[in-house]
Amino acid sequence: MLMMIGTLGAIGFGMAQPLMTVIFGQLINSLATSDSSDVADKISKVCIMYLYLAIGIGIASFLQISCWIISGERQSIRIRGMYLKAILGQDVEFFDTQTTTGEVIGRMSSDTIIIREALGEKVGKFVQLVTTFVGGFLVAFFRGWRLAVVVCLCIPLLVLAGGCMSFIISKMAVRAQASYAQAGNVVEQTVGAIRTVASFNGEKQAIKKYDDKLEIAYSATTRQGLASGLGTAVSLLVSSCSHGLAIWYGSKLILEKGYNGGQVISIIMAMMFGAYSLGQTSPCLSAFAQGRAAAYTMFETINRKPDIYAYDGEGIVSEDIKGEIELKDVYFRYPARPDVQILSGFSLHIPSGMTAALVGQSGNGKSTVISLLERFYDPESGEVLIDGVNLKKLQLKWIRSKMALVSQEPVLFTTTIRENIMYGKENATNEEIEAAIELANASNFINKLPRGLDTMVGEHGTQLSGGQKQRIAIARAILKDPRILLLDEATSALDAESERLVQNALDTVMASRTTVVIAHRLSTIRNAQLIAVVHAGKLLEKGNHEELIKVPDGAYAQLVQMQSGKNNQPEEEEQVGRGRRASKYPTKFMP
Repeated sequence: MLMMIGTLGAIGFGMAQPLMTVIFGQLINSLATSDSSDVADKISKVCIMYLYLAIGIGIASFLQISCWIISGERQSIRIRGMYLKAILGQDVEFFDTQTTTGEVIGRMSSDTIIIREALGEKVGKFVQLVTTFVGGFLVAFFRGWRLAVVVCLCIPLLVLAGGCMSFIISKMAVRAQASYAQAGNVVEQTVGAIRTVASFNGEKQAIKKYDDKLEIAYSATTRQGLASGLGTAVSLLVSSCSHGLAIWYGSKLILEKGYNGGQVISIIMAMMFGAYSLGQTSPCLSAFAQGRAAAYTMFETINRKPDIYAYDGEGIVSEDIKGEIELKDVYFRYPARPDVQILSGFSLHIPSGMTAALVGQSGNGKSTVISLLERFYDPESGEVLIDGVNLKKLQLKWIRSKMALVSQEPVLFTTTIRENIMYGKENATNEEIEAAIELANASNFINKLPRGLDTMVGEHGTQLSGGQKQRIAIARAILKDPRILLLDEATSALDAESERLVQNALDTVMASRTTVVIAHRLSTIRNAQLIAVVHAGKLLEKGNHEELIKVPDGAYAQLVQMQSGKNNQPEEEEQVGRGRRASKYPTKFMP
C-alpha cells in the first residue's frame, strides 16, 4: 500500500513540471496581449493556477518521499531478517566452502543499506523523473506535434547512452561489493585475533592485505564513476543540442504554421524538462544497479536450500531416546577437502548408557565421528543410527536437543557468564545454574569474581583463562541435561588438579547417559566401558582398558606404553598420541 501511494505521489509530482510549462505558456500569451486592460485579470488567473499547482506538488511530494522511504526501510529490515535466518539455517558445508564471517557481516551491514536505497527513495525519484519525461513529451505533442517530432529524433541517443552506462555501472558494482566484503573479512579476522597479530608484529601485513582489497574496489568504483559521468555528459549534450534545434524550428513554425510564442515556449520547456529529467535518472539507475548486485548475492543465499536444513520440521520425533549409537560402514570426505578420504568403512556400535572413548592420532577421523553424530555433515555412504533409526529420518532440531557438545576449543559469547551457561537451557533457574557450575568445578573461580555470574567474559571469552572457559562450556552442557554427551577433548585445557575434579564431575554426569569421548590423556579414557582405536578412518581395535592392554602388540597397548614412558622423560606432555615418539616404543599409529 505504501508503494502504491508513493507511486501515485511520484506520478503527481512528476507531472507538475510539464503542467507548469502549460501555465507558463499562458503567462507568456497574457503578457503579449494587445489589450493592456486584460493583462491583470489574465495574470491573476495564472497566479491562482500556480497556487493550486503548488498545493498539489506539496501533497504529492510528501506522499512520494515519506511512503517510499518507509517502504524501503521496512523491506531492508525484512531482508536482513531473511538473510540471517537463511545463514543460521545453512549446513556446515556452506560455511566451510562458500562464505566467511566477514562476508556475512558485510552483507548484513553495507549491502542492506545499498538495497534500501535501491528499494526506497530512489524508486520514487525514478518514477517522478520518468513521469516528468513522459509528461513533458505528452504535453509537447498535445501543444504542437510538429515541433515535438523534431525533438524526439534525439531520444534514441539518450536511451543508448543510458543503457551503456547502466550496464557498466552494474558490472563494476559487483566487483566493488565483492572486494569490500573481502576487505571486511580481513578486518574481522585481524581484530578478532588482535593478540596473535600483535605478538607476531603482523599489523603491516594486515594493512597491506586490506589495502590490496580496497585497491580492487577503488579501481572498480573509479570506472563506475567514469561511466556515470560520461553517460550523464552525453545525455546533457544531446539534450542541449535538441533545445537549440527546437528553438530554430519553433521560430519557423511561428512564421509559417501559425504557432504562437506561448505555445512554442511551453513545448520547448516541456521537452527540456523531460530531457533533463531523463538525464537525472542516472543516479537512480546507478543505485538500482548496485542494489541489484547486492541483492543477487544475498538472495542467492536466502534461496539456497541446504541438504541439512536446520529449520526442517519434518522427521521422526519420539517422546524420548535411549541413546544407542551405531555407525555402519561409513565413508566420508569433508566438502572443503574432497580429495582426502577421512572415514573408510568405519563401523562402531555404542550401547545405550555406555561411555565410549575414541583414541588415535590426529587427522584420522575421531572428531569427524562427533560431527556426523551432530549431523553437521551426512556420510557419503553408510548409515549413522540413533536407537536403530537413521539420523537422516529424525527431526534435526529435536535430535540435537538431545545432545550436548563440549569441544576442544570452547566457544563463549561476548556476554556474561550466566548468559553463556543459560545458552544450554532457556529460562534455567538460579538453582539449576548453581548446580551446573558446581558439577563443572567452576563455582570456585566464579564466586571470586567481583560480579560473579554477571561478569562479562569479553570477546570470545578473552577475559578468562583457557581452563575457566572450558569449565563454563562444560557447565553449559551439564545444564542442557542431554541424553547423548559428546566430549571432544573437554578437559584438554585444564591443569592436573582441575582435570581430576572435572573428570569426577563428568563421570557422575556420564553415568546415566550415552557418552562419546575423544581424549589423549590416559586418565580421561581408562575408565571408559568401550575404547575404540581409530586409524586411517577405520576401527582398528575396540574393548575396555583391561582387554586391550592384554594385547602387547596392539595399538592401544603401544599408546599406553608411550604415555608410561613419560615417567622417564618428564619433559614430554602426558598425552596419548601427542607426545614425542620414544625410540623404544616404535609405532606406526602415533606421531
